[in-house]
Amino acid sequence: MTQSIIVQVGQCGNQVGCRFWDLALREHAHVNKKGIYDEALSNFFRNVDTRRSDGENSDITGGKIRSLKARAVLIDMEEGVVNEILQGPLRDVFDNTQLVTDVSGSGNNWAVGHRIYGPACQEQVVEKVRRAAEHCDSLQCFFLIHSMGGGTGSGLGSYVLRLLEDEFPEVYRIVTSVYPSAEDDVITSPYNSVLAMRELSERADCVLPVDNQSLVEIVNKIRYMSHQGKPGHVIKKDSTVISGQGGACGAEKPFDAMNNIVANLLLNLTSSARFDGSLNMDLNEIAMNLVPFPRLHYLVSSLTPLYTLADVSVPPRRLDQMFTDAFSRDHQLIRADPKHSLYLACALVVRGNVQVSDLRRNIERLKPSLPFVSWNQEGWKTSLCSVPPVGHTHSLLALANNTCVKPTFLELKDRFMKLYRKKAHLHHYLHVEGMEQGCFTEAISSLSSLIEEYSQLDATKRMLTPDVPRLTIAT
Repeated sequence: MTQSIIVQVGQCGNQVGCRFWDLALREHAHVNKKGIYDEALSNFFRNVDTRRSDGENSDITGGKIRSLKARAVLIDMEEGVVNEILQGPLRDVFDNTQLVTDVSGSGNNWAVGHRIYGPACQEQVVEKVRRAAEHCDSLQCFFLIHSMGGGTGSGLGSYVLRLLEDEFPEVYRIVTSVYPSAEDDVITSPYNSVLAMRELSERADCVLPVDNQSLVEIVNKIRYMSHQGKPGHVIKKDSTVISGQGGACGAEKPFDAMNNIVANLLLNLTSSARFDGSLNMDLNEIAMNLVPFPRLHYLVSSLTPLYTLADVSVPPRRLDQMFTDAFSRDHQLIRADPKHSLYLACALVVRGNVQVSDLRRNIERLKPSLPFVSWNQEGWKTSLCSVPPVGHTHSLLALANNTCVKPTFLELKDRFMKLYRKKAHLHHYLHVEGMEQGCFTEAISSLSSLIEEYSQLDATKRMLTPDVPRLTIAT
């Protein structure tokens, strides 16, 4: 029995984390009607009820949360979001042994988060993470959630990633990073993002980049479709992908819909660890199967369906459409088009009422249109979990190691250079002790090298031959 720990850093990381714990409790309550502590719950929750070893007093039903503590560490240099969580309906799943907070914030400055708060909080962070790890029988994975544009998420988040690598080198580190849009209101976000990316490229096992602009577009699309009721295709107005209604976080806030999408990404990613299935996938298999080169570990994710249909029947046509959608631009969580770029590997995490034969048939159907590198034509990993998300009969998360991430990195590099050529705002960073201009040149050099590695792979795409071996599904 393995466990994972979620480390939430900064305002965005803690808000997404709040949505994850809320939705995870709803999923487990939907399946575990009696609310008894079981193996599924133990992956991300621990039982603190000392009266009963079987955990019978744990209760996740009826809106009550007793005897459960999330396997999480909450870190933020502003107290606002963490205090909000501790005063809300989820307060019982956290305690002071899991919190690292301050009051002044990082001022949207990577250097403050990384160079000042990092060393200052190091002992606290290590102690909290070690304590969480001691409650695990077999710690398998750390999930780090943070944003790239702000100071705490990018600076302290990348520092915490370094601590995890140093203290727990054998434990996988999967990072969910929320990238700022080009219209981001933090003028220094390109600096913060590029400085953080150097750490992500060197220290993470996998990074799941999520683009704020893509989240906005997905939310708008769902809301538009929910008001366009068509015969035989009626969509519920409160989509479980973007709506938290009925959950534990209370009234919805402006970013909740976007945060819910990221939380759903993590819910689907961890579904095999939390529930049974005919083709369960260990979390460590993600890095083992999808990352052929250590630095090229940025995985493009897509979710489908993005909405809840009012009817509950699942005709094969709709099931096939789900697989098609997973590879379309509209369902990607970053602005990318994987079908027109080169695949290094791909994973499909399927949940619910789907047969292995449906999975195989759809991969065979789609495979001719998906260009894979010549040396990994059979680079597929599949997972089939029997429990669907609440409100759905089936769902699919696709994770693609694909060169289509390159345009996102090129755009980020371009935005960085526009500021850096003018030395704009550099003084805010350079006044921090230990911060030198060389930190910027090293960071942009690391990003340029990453882009060049993707470009070299892209150059091999024209050499692909149409005659490829038939697919063997990895199990």
